[in-house]
Amino acid sequence: MSADTVYMARALQLAKKGLYTTKPNPCVGCVLVRDDVIIGEGWHVKAGLPHAEVEALATVSDAKGATAYVTLEPCSHYGKTPPCCDALINSGISRVVAAMQDPNPLVSGRGLDKLKQAGLEVVVGVLEDDAHTLNRGFIKRMTQNRPFVRSKLAMSLDGRTALASGESQWITSTHARADVHRLRAESSAILTGINTVLADDPALNARVNFDVVQPVRVVLDTHLQMPPTAQMATLPGRSLILTCSDDVAKQQRLQHAGFEVYQRAEKNGCLDLDDVMRFLATQQINEILVEAGAVLNGALLAENLIDELIVYIAPSVLGDQGRGLFHLPNILTMADKKALKLLDVRQIGGDLRLTLV
Repeated sequence: MSADTVYMARALQLAKKGLYTTKPNPCVGCVLVRDDVIIGEGWHVKAGLPHAEVEALATVSDAKGATAYVTLEPCSHYGKTPPCCDALINSGISRVVAAMQDPNPLVSGRGLDKLKQAGLEVVVGVLEDDAHTLNRGFIKRMTQNRPFVRSKLAMSLDGRTALASGESQWITSTHARADVHRLRAESSAILTGINTVLADDPALNARVNFDVVQPVRVVLDTHLQMPPTAQMATLPGRSLILTCSDDVAKQQRLQHAGFEVYQRAEKNGCLDLDDVMRFLATQQINEILVEAGAVLNGALLAENLIDELIVYIAPSVLGDQGRGLFHLPNILTMADKKALKLLDVRQIGGDLRLTLV
C-alpha cells in the first residue's frame, strides 16, 4: 500500500466526522504530511464554518514543503468561506493529493488548475471510489440535479410491514430502531406520504445522542389532507408539504401552522415524483431517507427513483393478511419483476439488515 493511500485513508476517516453535520455541504477531510509524519489534520465540521484544508492549516505553525491530502478538490471560489486553494498556496504547501474532482460546477477542476498554475504538484484519484461513496448524495445533486434516495423498510419474516388493521409498532427490535435514527441523522431529508402521517402522526426527526443537523421533513400530500395540528409542525426545523392542490385557504392554514407548502406538477392524478426529486435538489437536499408505506414505495420503485433499499427483517410472522412492502399492480409476469442486488447483510440486535440496490 502506497503512502498516498495510507494518508488519504486517514483523510477519509476525518471526513466522516462531519457525516451528521455538514449538510448541505460535502464531508471533507484533510491531512498535512511532511517527511512521512502527519503534522496537521482537519475536517469540515458544519456548513458556514472553515473547510477541512483551513482547519488543518490552523493546527500547524509552518506547512512549507508539506503534502496536503484532501478527500475532495479544494474550492477555488468565494462562498460562505474564502477559497481553500488560496490558503494552500499561501501556506507554502508543495504538493496536493485529492481523492476526486469536485462535481460542483463552481469548482469542477478549477481548483486543481489554480494549484498547478501556482507551481504545486497535484495528484488526483487516490481512493476515489471511497470518496465518491462518502458524498454520493452531494455528487448526485451536482451532476444529475436530484438527491440520492434511500428507502428504509421493516418487515416480518413473511414479508409483512403491518397487520391488516395497520398496526405495526413494533415489528423490529430497539437495536434496529436505533440504527434507523442513525440513518435519519445521516440524511438531508426524510420523505413520507400523507397516509403515513394520518395513520401515525410521526415526528420524522433523528433522536440520537450526538450533534446532528436535523433532516428536513417532506410530506407528499396530493390533495392537501395534512392536519395543521400534526406534531411535526411544532418541531424545530423545516417541514415541507408538496401538493397538487390549488386550495389557497388550506395552503394558508398550513403555512400559518408552520409548514412550507409547495404546489408541484401532477402526473396521473398524483404528484409527479420525478418533479419532486428535482425540486428537492433545488432545496439543497443531498440524501433522502424514505419512510413510507407500500403505495409510495411502490411508486418510487416503479419509476426507478430508489437508489438504495435498507430492509430490516424481524424473526416473526404476521400472517398472509398483513400488509406488504410495495404496491406494484403493474407486475403481472415474472418478466416484470424488479431485480435487486444484495450488497450487505448484517445482524442488528435480533433482526437482519439487508442493503440492496
